[in-house]
Amino acid sequence: MVLKWTADRAGRLSSFLLGELKMSAGLMNKLKWGDSLRVNGVPQRTNYPVQPGDVITVALAEETPEYPAEDGELSILYEDDALLAVDKPAGMLIHPSRARNTGTLANFVAGYYQKTGQNCAFHPMTRLDRDTFGIVLLAKNAHVHSLLQSGGAKKIYHALVYSGPNEVSGTIDAPIARRPLPSLLRYVNPEGKPSVTEWQILKRDKKLCKLALRPVTGRTHQLRVHCAYMGFPILGDPQYGSPESQAYSAELGLTHQMLCARKLEFSHPLTGQAMVLESAMDVQGRK
Repeated sequence: MVLKWTADRAGRLSSFLLGELKMSAGLMNKLKWGDSLRVNGVPQRTNYPVQPGDVITVALAEETPEYPAEDGELSILYEDDALLAVDKPAGMLIHPSRARNTGTLANFVAGYYQKTGQNCAFHPMTRLDRDTFGIVLLAKNAHVHSLLQSGGAKKIYHALVYSGPNEVSGTIDAPIARRPLPSLLRYVNPEGKPSVTEWQILKRDKKLCKLALRPVTGRTHQLRVHCAYMGFPILGDPQYGSPESQAYSAELGLTHQMLCARKLEFSHPLTGQAMVLESAMDVQGRK
């Protein structure tokens, strides 16, 4: 990817990199020793005196990942030079681990970049559990990823829960902590980290309820923990479900938790444009 900026003032190249192009000092220092920084097509150092009308270009490259690139089906929702958004199916890991180095979303995205001739990397802004499905937003390089993280995003999930709340909408404000090792699960604990979830009922049907969930904070398993804590666990959730919700999930034939990353609102990290992405997937029970 190449960043481009036409100067409308005079100043050192470094001031444009840190200011107008919003680069971190670490990335600027990493790039200054090669020929990635150019003014009017000529490689320059960061102390070069830029004049109004000069064209600054920065070539951003990424190292080849250690995990293999693989061919796999990708449901692409949006793509430009900086971003890629896809729908992740349930049952797929986001990133390779020591236990599994193939068949993940990162492997398939690397294969897609290789096939389309893009020198890009896998930098997820949104991370989903293996069995949570829906939108995953990816930055194509570390610079864009840093800008995305600083800009924030509004995330909306849809969930099918057992029973459901009595009110139409509300807020769950309950701190979450990690259970003692070796468990990887979380639970509500007064000594935990502040955790807030906003919810709204979308539909109610017998023993199940469809909710829109907005995580104000971003704790691991937050939505699953909060729904279970409030007495309306997410259907199909094997870790946080109640005996009643698990029995009803089995009756419905559910094979994974009914939690979908449905909508994402954010500002484009390079253009500032308001972006709204919606998943083509959604939660639904079945008999």
